[in-house]
Amino acid sequence: MLQTLFAKYKPYYKENLILALPIVGSQIGHMAVHMADSIIVGQFAGTVQLAAVSLVNSLFMLVLVLGLGISYGLTPLIAQANGRKDNNECGRLLSNSLIINVITGIFLYCFIHFGTLAVINNIGQSPDVVFHAKPYLAYLSLSIVPLMIFQTFKQFAEGLGFTLQAMLISIFGNVINIVIGIILVRGMFGFEAMGVSGVGISTLIDRTLMAVVMALYVLKSKNFKIFLKEFKIYALDKVRSLAIIRIGAPVAMQYIFEISAFSGAAIIIGTIGTAEQAAHQIAINLAAFTYMIASGIASSATIKTGNYLGQRNFTDLRRSAIASYHIVIGFMLCTALLFVLANTILPYIYTKDTAVVAIAAQLLIIAGFFQLFDGTQVIGLGVLRGIGDVNVPTIITFLSYWIIGIPVGYILGFHFNLGEKGIWYGLTFGLLTASILLFFRFQFKTRLLIQQKIKID
Repeated sequence: MLQTLFAKYKPYYKENLILALPIVGSQIGHMAVHMADSIIVGQFAGTVQLAAVSLVNSLFMLVLVLGLGISYGLTPLIAQANGRKDNNECGRLLSNSLIINVITGIFLYCFIHFGTLAVINNIGQSPDVVFHAKPYLAYLSLSIVPLMIFQTFKQFAEGLGFTLQAMLISIFGNVINIVIGIILVRGMFGFEAMGVSGVGISTLIDRTLMAVVMALYVLKSKNFKIFLKEFKIYALDKVRSLAIIRIGAPVAMQYIFEISAFSGAAIIIGTIGTAEQAAHQIAINLAAFTYMIASGIASSATIKTGNYLGQRNFTDLRRSAIASYHIVIGFMLCTALLFVLANTILPYIYTKDTAVVAIAAQLLIIAGFFQLFDGTQVIGLGVLRGIGDVNVPTIITFLSYWIIGIPVGYILGFHFNLGEKGIWYGLTFGLLTASILLFFRFQFKTRLLIQQKIKID
């Protein structure tokens, strides 16, 4: 039976992995920025400043995923236009997306500068943690605009199947981020030791360079000349802008509902203690790393789904999507085993504080259990995004994380005295709910497409 199943989906495994692996590398690049920040600060600046990184990342990720979600609205539209061989439409979509993303980046910067920085003193966190968090958050807010420019050209290239270049740019950018971060945090080569502010500056430099290089690659490469004939940097029209926003805005809300649940968990855990908050940062950082790999596979599923939709090839669309489910299940089972078996070792990557390590080790066991649900729910979102189904999945994510995940976690954490572990149990229930409901939605929508084509034919 397994041999028959493998033979049926083997062609789709291969094409999905070829497309996905560079995207995975690029997605890891996004995560590696914050992961590197945590490791550098944890190793060289101590537990309090690591807790500050946890607090800032929890707040900043809420804003960041809003921008990333808006930028993702471009990819399925490019993939569908490419499937129809409508090259000129690709250039028009890029023009609109670039303008939308720059405006979004400026808006998000203003939101952080005039909003988040003003309220960070009033959310029940340790004053020492807040003191170190403020300058780090200020530098990260400045990096949003170049990040949105990078995302525009990255999503355009990936929608056309050119996925390797964004990965390479992300890798080199992260090397620069790590080197500059260590120099500024520790105070090397004549620089004053800046602590957590140093990784904020290195991230800003990294994202600015990545934006410039990615834009130059797309605009100058011969690979894209045929698609850029209708690209104009100032061209904005209502129809295409609304098409991008109709997909991007719900995707942004999906990410916000999920990430805000984890950010909310970090803030709640911060009221328990600094060591618990630092341990949460370690565990969520490792879990987010594996999530970004699954997210890369989901992005390739979005592209392949969009291509098959543009070709009206719904049977291959469904099989390709199921193959993506198989790939992510296999990967997440491996990472689950890693988290459980190495739960007392992995935290030492971030800190030598034994109290923090002991708490993080317990959280990693829980993270191991939710790996499978985390991977399958993001595949469901990716496939549904590829066929343009984003509104119902948005409702599903809200229900899963804010009606089930956070309330259950709060009850288990404080009313049943399970502390930070109870909050993580709640997050696991939320991921399980999202995974099941999105899979049912995928089954319904893809079977409906096949039935409608049969009736038409």
